Amino acid sequence: MTLHSLSGVYAAALTPLKADYSLDLDSVPLYLDFLAKRGCHGALLLGTTGEGPSFSPNERIELFRAALKVRESHPGFRLLAGTGTPSLTETAELNRAAFDLGFEGVVCLPPFYYRKATDDGLFAWFEAVIKRSVPADKFLLGYHFPGVAGIGFSVPLLSRLKDAFPVQFAGIKDSSHDADLAHNLGDLFGEELLVLNGTDSYVQLAMENHAGGCITAPANLISPSLRAVYDAFMQGGDPSAAQATVTEQRHILEKYPPFPPALKALVSRLHGLPRWAVRPPLDPMTDSALESATAELTAVGYA
Repeated sequence: MTLHSLSGVYAAALTPLKADYSLDLDSVPLYLDFLAKRGCHGALLLGTTGEGPSFSPNERIELFRAALKVRESHPGFRLLAGTGTPSLTETAELNRAAFDLGFEGVVCLPPFYYRKATDDGLFAWFEAVIKRSVPADKFLLGYHFPGVAGIGFSVPLLSRLKDAFPVQFAGIKDSSHDADLAHNLGDLFGEELLVLNGTDSYVQLAMENHAGGCITAPANLISPSLRAVYDAFMQGGDPSAAQATVTEQRHILEKYPPFPPALKALVSRLHGLPRWAVRPPLDPMTDSALESATAELTAVGYA
């Protein structure tokens, strides 16, 4: 297997917030240090789990800067910026800011307000974004999450973008929860298209179909188990036992949606981190749900 330089296990990182919903910038590198010590190769900042669309461009760039401090203790820790807005100009500006700071890549939503955009329109949008904001040696991953964004990437669109930008358009974060798509992407693209799967229970399946790893919300908690799947696969071993553990843990967490408030409550309860706020319109996890989720995870040996 030929590894892309972005292959690995990533957490779709939580965004530390104070009680007044402002960014807790001092906690950002400390939290990324926690993720690095638990086996993450890197983190995606301000994706869905990081509540990305809830923040202004200036707030996002402040957080990007704060994240760089993690490299003082983990110089190889990879940073991906969650970008992609309905504004072509704003998206390009966020990408440029991330790359100017030294981020390895961006994970870019399509312009989600325009849910009926054609493949021609989406190609033109991404063509302009890449030409304006992605250096020749850096990487953009399309963020394929049609269930939430309301718009995604067709296979023909992926082919057009990869042909036009073979280096800069690295691939996709696939959060479609579609096992058939994982098979199809592997069959059609092999290792030419980097796929980082967003569904923990499909990581082994995706890697068997040439995916390069994963970016998931539960990785904020279960990255040691995800890393065990990744390492076993890369070493030619059998990841099935590790995948079974991941799947069991993922299925527990799925009972307590949405992920941002649940994971913020659980990382606080299970690892002694601050109980960070979530920004409205999200609601905090209830105490009863936190007790139930903690008990379920403890019962299956979470550590």
